[in-house]
Amino acid sequence: MFTKTKGDTPSGFTPAQDAVRGASSKPASRVGASILCSDVQIKGTVKTGGALQIDGKVEGDITAGDVTIGSSGEILGEIKAETLRVKGKITGSIRARRVELETGASVQGDIFHAALIIQPDANFEGQVKREENPLKESAPQPAAAPAATPPQPNANSGFVAGAPVTPTTGNVGNA
Repeated sequence: MFTKTKGDTPSGFTPAQDAVRGASSKPASRVGASILCSDVQIKGTVKTGGALQIDGKVEGDITAGDVTIGSSGEILGEIKAETLRVKGKITGSIRARRVELETGASVQGDIFHAALIIQPDANFEGQVKREENPLKESAPQPAAAPAATPPQPNANSGFVAGAPVTPTTGNVGNA
């Protein structure tokens, strides 16, 4: 009843198999999986239309179809992807339709998503915003400037509200 046959596949995938499996589920027009091993360090922008497995360090922005950050992977920059699976460390913002923070993941930054999954023992510090299309760039909204009003003296004390106060020493008042 619980025997393994020749056609069965192992239930656990290695990180490389995970990336290849993600790429193989996409249409043939997509590029195959790219793997950055743990000894690879990149400073700059990484762009691909296919799947990307990162086990090394990237300082820069990443744009890809499916991204998996392995347990030894470290990212310092923004990530844009259709699907993002995080097992490693990210410092920067995330824009993805589907974000999965797996056990052991560490994210410091904002997440813009359509779907978000956070597993137990995943660390996240930042803000989360659900958007229908998180990959669409939204223009930053300017902060509304308060109307400038000059400081007015307080009728009872003679002090000016909002004016700087200078500490004094010695006797003050009538001597």
